[in-house]
Amino acid sequence: MIRLIVSALALGISCVMASATAFHFNPTQPTSSRNMYTFGATTMPVGYYEYCRRYRKECARGPEGTMIKLTEPRWRAIVSVNAEVNTAVAPMTDMEIFGIEERWEYPTTVGDCEDYALLKRKRLNEMGYPLGALLMTVARDAKGGGHAVLTVVTDLGDFILDNLEQKVLLWKDTEIYYLKRQSQEDLNRWVSLVNEEDLLISSGKNQAPSTAAAKVKR
Repeated sequence: MIRLIVSALALGISCVMASATAFHFNPTQPTSSRNMYTFGATTMPVGYYEYCRRYRKECARGPEGTMIKLTEPRWRAIVSVNAEVNTAVAPMTDMEIFGIEERWEYPTTVGDCEDYALLKRKRLNEMGYPLGALLMTVARDAKGGGHAVLTVVTDLGDFILDNLEQKVLLWKDTEIYYLKRQSQEDLNRWVSLVNEEDLLISSGKNQAPSTAAAKVKR
C-alpha cells in the first residue's frame, strides 16, 4: 500500500537528490523496521530549550496522540505541506538572520533547517495531526554537518520532511544520520536514536558505520 501511495502522490524535484539505494547512515537502527527505534532519554537541544522559553504555551501542550493512520488524503497533505514550506522559505543560517549561532523560530520568508521543521509541524498540527506524531528531530547530514528535520510517525513508517528534499521519504531511504528526537509521550523530553552500546561494539570490530557517524559529537 505505501509504495502505491508514495509513487502516486510524491511531488516535486529534490534540491539534493537522494539515491535510490541510500547509504544506511544509522548502523544501530534496524533496517527491517519502518519506524525508528529509540534508546532512552538524552539531552534537549539548546535551541529547543530557548524556543520553549519564548513559546511557553506551545511547549506546555500534550502530544494529543502518538501515531497517524496514513491514508491517501493525509499523505497528500503531508507532501503538500513539505513542498509548500520548502518553496516559500529561503534558506539562511541563524547567524545571517539573527546574528547568533542557534535560534529555533517560525520562519516567514527565510529560515534555517529547524525553522522549516517547526513551520511544517505547526501547519500539520493545525490540520489535525497530533503533536506526538510530529517530532522535531536532530541529525547529521551526509557530510557530517548539523541538521534538523521533522519526523512524521505513521502506521506505515516514520517519514521525514526535510528542507533539502522535496520528496517525503521513509527514514531509512534518506542519507541522514539521526541523533535524537522528541519523545512521542512527552514533547519536552528527548530520546536518543543511536544505540551507543552497539555503536561501541561495532567500533571495536573496526567496522566504522560511516564518515558522518565518526564525526558525531553529542
